[in-house]
Amino acid sequence: MNTMTLWHMSGWEFAALAAAALLVGFSKTAVSGANTVSLAIFAAVLPARASTGVLLPILIVGDVLAVLTYRRHAHWPTLWRLFPAVAAGVVIGTLFLVWADDAVVRTSIGAILLFMAGVTLWRRRTAEASPEADDEPDSVATRSGRAKARSYGVLGGFTTMVANAGGPVMSMYLLSAGFRKLGFLGTSAFFFLIVNVTKVPFSVGLGLIDGHSLMLDAALAAFVVPGAFIGKWAVNRINQRLFEQLVIAATIIGGLQLLLR
Repeated sequence: MNTMTLWHMSGWEFAALAAAALLVGFSKTAVSGANTVSLAIFAAVLPARASTGVLLPILIVGDVLAVLTYRRHAHWPTLWRLFPAVAAGVVIGTLFLVWADDAVVRTSIGAILLFMAGVTLWRRRTAEASPEADDEPDSVATRSGRAKARSYGVLGGFTTMVANAGGPVMSMYLLSAGFRKLGFLGTSAFFFLIVNVTKVPFSVGLGLIDGHSLMLDAALAAFVVPGAFIGKWAVNRINQRLFEQLVIAATIIGGLQLLLR
């Protein structure tokens, strides 16, 4: 892994990573998927391939805080449906990282970000057109629901392994499955905690996590906590529509920046 870490970055670069870590905490307890902005910042400040390894422990810290906040609202039947397909996607993503160099990974992250922005826009339009969901999601029990879980699971596993960008994929799936806000947050909290912890051995084996990256993570982890508390406070107060518009705009800018870099 490239060792441009705490010792080799400017104050502005560290401030950008700290702001991205704060946003990770916020996204985990308020708006799942908003941390696509964080991965764009990490990939812009650090070498693109190395950025995925540095960001992963930060995401796990946010996942732990989200689980502590929303643990009573998880829907486990949905999680069990998703995990086998996600595991296949993680393996495919690992094989891709073995083959891809930094330029390919950076371009891939940029393309994934733009794709995720399009996915989010489409999800917003379909969500507005759909009737209000039931309290208990049940689409995982049907044949079409199982097929949807498998397809979203593979894509989510691949994007989360390659670019830590599985949030928008899973956001769209959980909303389409009929989740209310608390069920959405609780299910996604456990989903990403389990998936991200599972990714750690793969990332270590690929050399994406090492002593240097963990030292940077230790310095950045403290910024995740206040972000999570802000998210918990804001979840019932935030203007969701405006925030999603800002996230989509920032994601598009970040994706274009990586593609044109």
